[in-house]
Parts: sequence; structure tokens; C-alpha cells
Amino acid sequence: MQALPTRWRTSSRWWLSAAAAVALAGSAWAGENAVDAAKLTALVLQDCGSCHGMTLKGGLGKPLTAEQLEHWDSEQIAHIILEGVPGTPMPPWKPLLSEAEARWIADHLKKGTLR
Repeated sequence: MQALPTRWRTSSRWWLSAAAAVALAGSAWAGENAVDAAKLTALVLQDCGSCHGMTLKGGLGKPLTAEQLEHWDSEQIAHIILEGVPGTPMPPWKPLLSEAEARWIADHLKKGTLR
């Protein structure tokens, strides 16, 4: 097989790099827009707050403050949100939330920015 002329190889590399950058930027943009921050904040404060306390400082369920969650990583918290905790009142939210939404909630609980 004959090698491509240098100008085509350079042009092809540029085109592939540009296409990859656009694809990555597009997927990052789509991921951020995949969650409705206002909807998820309201869900956490109202639905989760009904057990975890309206200020998320505890109630029937454990506190969901950043201080109480510091020993958990976001992936663990997202897993608990999606799968629930068997044998406790914590239900699985997987039928109602996507993984991206659960991760968004977990990240914001960890940061203490859901108020």
C-alpha cells in the first residue's frame, strides 16, 4: 500500500483531532444538560427531605450533610440512591432517576450545595 502524501497525512491528522475534540465537547455538553438542576434540587429537598429532614440534617433517615458524607465517595452515594438499602426504609430510586442524575445529587450532597 502506498503512503499518503505528507500534506494529506497532516490534513487527516488535523481533521481527526478536530472531530475528536468536537465529539468530546458535545458529549460533555450533553451530559451537563442531561440533568435539570432545579428539578433535582427540589426532589432532594422535598422527597429525600421527608425522611432525611427538610434541612437534610437527619430525621427518620440519616443526615445528608457534607460532614456526614465525607467518608463516602460520590460513586458510593450514587449507588445507594439508585439501589436503595435493603432492610431499611431507603428505597431504590433507579426507576425514577438516571445514573447521571444520581451522580449529580451525590456530588452536590458531598459539596453541601443543595439548599
